[in-house]
Amino acid sequence: MAPRVVVIGSGPAGVRAAQALVEAGLRPTVIDEGRRDGGQIYRRQPEGFSRSYDTLYGTEAERAASLHASFDALKSMIDYLPETLVWNISPNAVHLVSGTRYRTLAFDSLIVCSGATDRLMPVKGWHQAGAYSLGGAQVALKSQGCAIGSRIVMMGSGPLLYLVAAQYVKAGAQVAAVLDTSTLMQRVAALPRLLAIPAALKKGIALTRVLTQARVPVHRGVQPVEIKGSPHDGVSGVEVALPGGERIEIACDAVALGYHLRPETQLADLAGCRFLFDADTQQWLPQIDDDGRGSVKGVYLAGDGARVRGADAAERSGRLAALAVLHDHGMHVEGMERLRRELARFTRFAAGLRAAFPWPAKFAASLPDETIVCRCEAITAGELRRVVRATGAQEANRAKAFSRVGMGRCQGRYCGHAGAEIIAAAASVPLASVGRLRGQAPVKPLPVALTEASIEAASTEASAEISE
Repeated sequence: MAPRVVVIGSGPAGVRAAQALVEAGLRPTVIDEGRRDGGQIYRRQPEGFSRSYDTLYGTEAERAASLHASFDALKSMIDYLPETLVWNISPNAVHLVSGTRYRTLAFDSLIVCSGATDRLMPVKGWHQAGAYSLGGAQVALKSQGCAIGSRIVMMGSGPLLYLVAAQYVKAGAQVAAVLDTSTLMQRVAALPRLLAIPAALKKGIALTRVLTQARVPVHRGVQPVEIKGSPHDGVSGVEVALPGGERIEIACDAVALGYHLRPETQLADLAGCRFLFDADTQQWLPQIDDDGRGSVKGVYLAGDGARVRGADAAERSGRLAALAVLHDHGMHVEGMERLRRELARFTRFAAGLRAAFPWPAKFAASLPDETIVCRCEAITAGELRRVVRATGAQEANRAKAFSRVGMGRCQGRYCGHAGAEIIAAAASVPLASVGRLRGQAPVKPLPVALTEASIEAASTEASAEISE
């Protein structure tokens, strides 16, 4: 019998994985939480919207069109489940919910292409209405054709900072300033590694040119001080310290924040994959081999959900993971070595980006005590430090138990990294020893309308599939 292969995600990695499986004669199941394919970077606009690819995706328009066309051609040859949340993974089965219907789907091989999300460092006032992540600002523009405000500040570091700012400028929005915590010298020092992918470097230069032509002020080497505002009116401005120590305040009614991206690893965690601390990125990542195999037999990880290397690399890693699945099921495959070589170049380029736009770990120790770290539970930096001092909690999950940091709706997606930095600084221990917040099911809240009958029916269905 043909192996039952499930692909989670229909972004660049998921589409190319499904494409490789179909080419080999399989009919995979592709599950996506979104309404339409494309992932975050190539997110499609809703039906009825008519903006051009150039307007939506800029320098990535050609790749977006190619990916969408590829997926459209695949739809009749796959089982596609959009608007479906994978909320848990157990041995050889994924647990799904779509609307109010619960079901369990068995698999022989699982390719997790869960993508990435914003990596955030808190700043005083970031809980004000009008403060978004860079990814959230991008979703608003692509999915709804609207800006997050009438006068917007983009703040943080990394390629996404400049990409979103340029997209907003092209859409006609007013970008008041781009505030970058990295310096020009860091970018120059990283240039040799950035030259690993000249085309990507050229795209980055093109984005800065868009901002220059629009006369958007760009300040580099800044340290965020505070997002000004009030509970009644929301964001009113952003204050930062310039490299020389001078403080400036820029008026705005919205701000988008972000420091690169971080892999969305909760599903890999629930699948039982082993994690290792990566000193280069200063975060815990799932262990994978060169082809994307996880530490659990039958589980493969691809795209930015495994390693953040960009959309081009995600397409290649998705195909490579699918070829690994085919190989492991005894099927003949070709092209794996070529894909490994290409991915090695993207890995070098990603290392250059980290050096050019470093994660500002040092900011965590200097956050004022009143700064909210966990926005879901309204836990401040001071409260988290008090927990470390009063209870001796130097491990992330122990600090979570005493403080509730990371217990909210996002389960630490947005506060986990910064929270670990604050714990490490307060306890004077290495970041690696703090550990990571363990993934919990459900990864996101489930509808209250789920009935016991639907759960029982799904369990019966799963038992039948597994026995077959």
